[in-house]
Amino acid sequence: MIFLELVLQNFGPYSGKQVINLNPKTDEENSRPIILLGGMNGGGKTTLMDAIRLALYGPRAQCSTRGNLSYGDFLNQCVNNKVDAVADTRIELLFEHIENDKPIKYRVVRSWTKNPKDGKDTLGILGDSDTWPDALVNIWDEYIENLLPLGISNLFLFDGEQVKELAEQEIPPPIVVEAIRGLFGLELADRLAVDLDILVNRKRKEFADTKDLANLEEIEKRLTQQQQDYQENEQNLENLKNQLEELEVKQQEAFDKFISDGGKIAAERNQLELQQKAKTAEVEQLRQLMCELAADVLPLALIPNLLTQVQTQGEKEFRHRQIQISKDLLLERDQRLLSWLSQVEIALTEVEKIQSFLVKDVDNLYAQTLDIEAPWLLADDETLSQLDNLIYHLQNSQLSAKEKLAIIKNKEEEIITLERQVQTAAAPEDYTKLRQAVETAQNQVVEAKANYETIRRRLAELETIIAKSKKELSDYTVENIKYKNNEHIITSAAKVQETLKIFREKLTLRKLNKLEEEVKNCFLYLLHKSDLVHRIAIDTNTFGLCLYDFNGKPVPKHRLSAGEKQLLAIAFLWGLAKVSGHRLPVAIDTPLGRLDSSHRSNLVERYFPSASHQVILLSTDTEIGKKEVETLRENEAIAREYLLKYDSSTRQTTVVENQYFW
Repeated sequence: MIFLELVLQNFGPYSGKQVINLNPKTDEENSRPIILLGGMNGGGKTTLMDAIRLALYGPRAQCSTRGNLSYGDFLNQCVNNKVDAVADTRIELLFEHIENDKPIKYRVVRSWTKNPKDGKDTLGILGDSDTWPDALVNIWDEYIENLLPLGISNLFLFDGEQVKELAEQEIPPPIVVEAIRGLFGLELADRLAVDLDILVNRKRKEFADTKDLANLEEIEKRLTQQQQDYQENEQNLENLKNQLEELEVKQQEAFDKFISDGGKIAAERNQLELQQKAKTAEVEQLRQLMCELAADVLPLALIPNLLTQVQTQGEKEFRHRQIQISKDLLLERDQRLLSWLSQVEIALTEVEKIQSFLVKDVDNLYAQTLDIEAPWLLADDETLSQLDNLIYHLQNSQLSAKEKLAIIKNKEEEIITLERQVQTAAAPEDYTKLRQAVETAQNQVVEAKANYETIRRRLAELETIIAKSKKELSDYTVENIKYKNNEHIITSAAKVQETLKIFREKLTLRKLNKLEEEVKNCFLYLLHKSDLVHRIAIDTNTFGLCLYDFNGKPVPKHRLSAGEKQLLAIAFLWGLAKVSGHRLPVAIDTPLGRLDSSHRSNLVERYFPSASHQVILLSTDTEIGKKEVETLRENEAIAREYLLKYDSSTRQTTVVENQYFW
């Protein structure tokens, strides 16, 4: 399928008739995939995307500005504000696709005026022979579903907001989940299951007697009410979940304000004051010990030189006394020796020589003591021993005093810190307000959680009740309606339901395996980093992505950068489009979002030229800028360029061909 031309007439900001050639062929033989349309925010880019959707799907189109509007009100809103009430508003989309191995062109035309009659537009289909095939108009919804099913259209016609939402959420948003279900064919299985329920209920009524019919209707009515209650509670649960998230944010804000404004310190004020008193008492105790040291030997530390001098002099005098004592002892010994020698038979001359030697020897031994200063301290041995003990005790006292001074200094710094903390505490009345705000927020969160849990339990109860009612309905049918045809239909329907369930599970697994491989390949191709992810797994229920490295360990999604998350989201959409098997154009509104330069380069060079055989890009000047557009031109990827010029004074947009911002 290829979009060849889009015609807008008095649609949105596009006044008059404006034609946009979307054909990717540059000549008969060559084609380039990208159709580039540039426009500023509010200039009509999204309107073009809405026009394509509206042309294809009419009342079923999921347009950006429709919201909860009825189709008639939406059509009325799309009329250009400068045209007359009777002027036509018109959209034409010319496309080509292969049918029976031949290319066929169709021009889809939708037209209406202000306040359209019956709230509808007029649909026309113009074929190759410029005729309006009425039969195709009547079955257009079924026909376009075969070409581009509405359920998967968001995989090919998407915008930056859709990518942003998909990138930031752990599980895909509902619009993507719906597309996945349509892609896998799960909608068909679910629809068939619902149709079977309707058929079974109809057969119950057809074959039941009056009493049975009344009982059946009562059970069905009760079941319907239970299902309605379930849906209401499910919606309430979702609302409470959102409310709970908001209240938790408010609770955190109140707590942060409580902390920043000194509320926590104020709450600990008594403890801080007790700590301050304890520290002060410790300091006072240390000061008392310092006083005791000062009352002992510590003051002698003021005269260290005198103490050293006294100790030195005492040691000298002590040594002098020892020398004198030893000299006297030697003289006495020498005298005894001479006396003994005079008694033995030794010549007198020999004795005199020995005596002379002994005298000289004593004189030589004590010659160095002749210059010693005369004693003046005259301290005895006990006094000198006490002096040594005093000096040793003084040294210990000095060390102890230094340690206590250091401890006192640290304690005083801790006291100052505690004083500052106490001073930064909120005033009593402010603290009360802060505490009340925190308590109020906490109470609201607790209440919301309680309500959430109550409704969650109620949902669980309703699931049990509904299952019981369904079983009762089934049992009642099997046991009380005896008609063979009815029993056969109900039994067969139950078997088909079970088969459908198994079929749905196997179909999902088979499709998911292929999708996982496609998404991984697309992500690695876009990321240009092969060592980040080895495998991507997709949850069969939520369709959430789980990433694994080469060691088989999970890679948390929050570890990815914002750009990597967006590339993962685009890879997811790209993989889904590939798995769909449909060869369809891709249209992207605001394609680059908040990507950095490296990731932008990956998309520009790797994704846009390869996303499809036709890629329609709707971009601002800050997304596909000068560098990006020059890269696309150099790679010969752009077939046509347009600039959407918006005049803010008239609030009208004009399409300028063969022109971009640069």
